[in-house]
Amino acid sequence: MTATDPADLSALEARRLIARRRLSPVELAEACIARAETLDHAVNAMPARDFDRLRDGAKAAEAAVAAEGPLGALHGLPLAVKDMEDMAGLPTTFGSTAFRDNVPKRDGAPVKELAAAGALPMGKTNVPEWSAGANSRNLVYGATGNPYDVTKTCAGSSGGSAVALALGYAPLATGSDMGGSLRNPAAHCGVVGFRPSPGVVPGEARATALLPLSTSGPMARRVADAGLMLSVMSRPGRDDPFSIEVEGRTAWDPAGFAALPRVDLSSLKVAATEDFGFAPTESTVRDQFRKALAQLSPFFGRVEDTAPDCRDADDIFGVLRGISFLGTHADLLDRAPEHVGPNVRDNVLEGRSYSGEDVARALFRQGDYHRRWQRFFGDWDVLVSPAITVSPRPWRELYPTHIDGAPTKTYFHWLALAYATTVAGHPAISIPCGLDAKGMPFGLQIVGRRHGDRALLAIAAEIEAVIAGLPDLALPRPDLAALRAAPPIAEAEAFLSFD
Repeated sequence: MTATDPADLSALEARRLIARRRLSPVELAEACIARAETLDHAVNAMPARDFDRLRDGAKAAEAAVAAEGPLGALHGLPLAVKDMEDMAGLPTTFGSTAFRDNVPKRDGAPVKELAAAGALPMGKTNVPEWSAGANSRNLVYGATGNPYDVTKTCAGSSGGSAVALALGYAPLATGSDMGGSLRNPAAHCGVVGFRPSPGVVPGEARATALLPLSTSGPMARRVADAGLMLSVMSRPGRDDPFSIEVEGRTAWDPAGFAALPRVDLSSLKVAATEDFGFAPTESTVRDQFRKALAQLSPFFGRVEDTAPDCRDADDIFGVLRGISFLGTHADLLDRAPEHVGPNVRDNVLEGRSYSGEDVARALFRQGDYHRRWQRFFGDWDVLVSPAITVSPRPWRELYPTHIDGAPTKTYFHWLALAYATTVAGHPAISIPCGLDAKGMPFGLQIVGRRHGDRALLAIAAEIEAVIAGLPDLALPRPDLAALRAAPPIAEAEAFLSFD
């Protein structure tokens, strides 16, 4: 037994205690269920649940420990599942009213792989419609509130997953990322979101197989926990052309993600940027980044205000994202426009506005963009920046139309700090780094070399440890008592609308 509430344990610590018979998987499952049942009315992070499956799985996990057989890497750990992935018996709605009643009979590939390693799926976490945008609202389940202020957004698209982690519903959660959908909610909710290099987590279901803008990745409360989860998610995947496989093995060692090496931060050359030279970054975010960098810089070998050449990032991402949505959602918009919300509709229409010449230009510019980043990272070990351009705003705002008085270009322009790295294909992680001047969580984005995923996780873990020892940057936990006493978020005006 442990004196700490099991729901607050890191994934690694819970797994160790389970293996040593000091924590029962049933005890852990019940603690996580209690958190969800007593808090979710306030935030609406996990609107679809199968706690019977979790309890049954926990009992089986406990029996396996007693039998003294081999245990999976994630044995007995509850898992929150983003509502873009199939979990048998629960709706996979994609946040779309057209799929309100879509109930799969089997787990999808990511959930199946995680469950095979011992994870215990427990419920579906809320998303924006089709993961479009970074405010987790839809017309199926409504809005999800931030655990630090339920009137504000948790970001997205893996917003429900981030909230579930922050509040202790589960130690691990699934997520995916195109324009920051792992990193943005992690930053807004004070957890960890890791976007791996293309192919590290195979994207067999990615419609644009040769255009790896989107990838799945781990979410957790600690960097090492994300590495543990990635060790299971990283596997051969022949249906993904970016998942390098030779004689049945990947080009990287999955087990290495669960055993991160120590790194001497004083040996690192660190590039730092508030905006990559183009992102519309709010002054509150810039101020917190400067504060954090001032306290972290003495631990690094060298720090310089510099960034890769990111010209054309807006145009490249806009065109490639537009044609991706066009190919995926145009048919639904044409057949049933009443089932398509404003963000998805706007992206499909934007995609239709591009010519073949526009697409060709974006693809060639992406090639130049990628090569500029490779040259840049020949001189720097990592790059640090804010993870998201704004402090959390009210969830009633579908997206920021203005930042510090200046208009944004599109509904996704405020995600520029994240998609700067997406376009380049580099791994990136968001880790908690204190509260900003508005009292909301701030996420520090750390970007590594392409396919330097393990090194990036190791560096992030060292920075995480430094932050934990700096009182001004250590993140306080959400006020659980206030959330228990809060009224249901479903009673809030505009909860189930885009108005």
